[in-house]
Amino acid sequence: METRTPAPLRVLIVDDEAPARARLRDLLGDIAAHHPTEIVGMAANGVEALRLLETAAADVVLADIRMPVMDGVELARHVVKLPSPPAVIFVTAYDQYAVQAFELAAIDYLLKPVRAERLAAALAKAEARRPAPDDAALAGLAPGERRHFSVSERGRILLLPVSEVLYLRAELKYVTARTAERDYVLDESLVQLEEEFPRRFLRLHRNCLVARDAVQGVERVGDQEGSDAHWAVLIRGVPERLPVSRRQWPVVRQMLGL
Repeated sequence: METRTPAPLRVLIVDDEAPARARLRDLLGDIAAHHPTEIVGMAANGVEALRLLETAAADVVLADIRMPVMDGVELARHVVKLPSPPAVIFVTAYDQYAVQAFELAAIDYLLKPVRAERLAAALAKAEARRPAPDDAALAGLAPGERRHFSVSERGRILLLPVSEVLYLRAELKYVTARTAERDYVLDESLVQLEEEFPRRFLRLHRNCLVARDAVQGVERVGDQEGSDAHWAVLIRGVPERLPVSRRQWPVVRQMLGL
């Protein structure tokens, strides 16, 4: 009976150091007899990797943790939102204490310098098609705040720089992120965003967070003597006035030094 040769795993290598990318490429060649792979691309950071994934399907992403522009953990948080997400295997120089976080989250990793036998074992796990880790597990590994939000539009992932967002507003099951140019829809919760970005965004009321550096001032809105009178925040670059709840007004006032 003829034995069918398994299709090679399509691999994307992501590392900001060219020698590290070359070493992974060479190691994949060393184990090709038992774990055939096809390298679909190499990228120097997470943004480059996501652009490559728009045109080159991958089964596995080998991603360094510490990279400029977008690190490996943030890359993974965007990758898991793709329609057919590849498995992500982190490559890290972290010490053993830090690596415990990967093990607790059941996320595979390779310690530098990467060994051929360890790489082979990681690829074998990837072939088993284990469920992708959820965003909460990945967020727990993040060395810092994300620099980008993921926006799904017309079958692709757009990267929205967090620094461009003026405010976030919860609407039904989604959150709308407002920039000076337009609105974007995020598939995230306002509570999670507030917890992840406590220094960047300030809560105005239960459905809205505002970027602290986007606040231009405040004004009193409504009948000064009526029950509908309230304070509203003025936002740089957009005409909207965002209402402040009575509960949050003392916090907002303190933040603005009023």
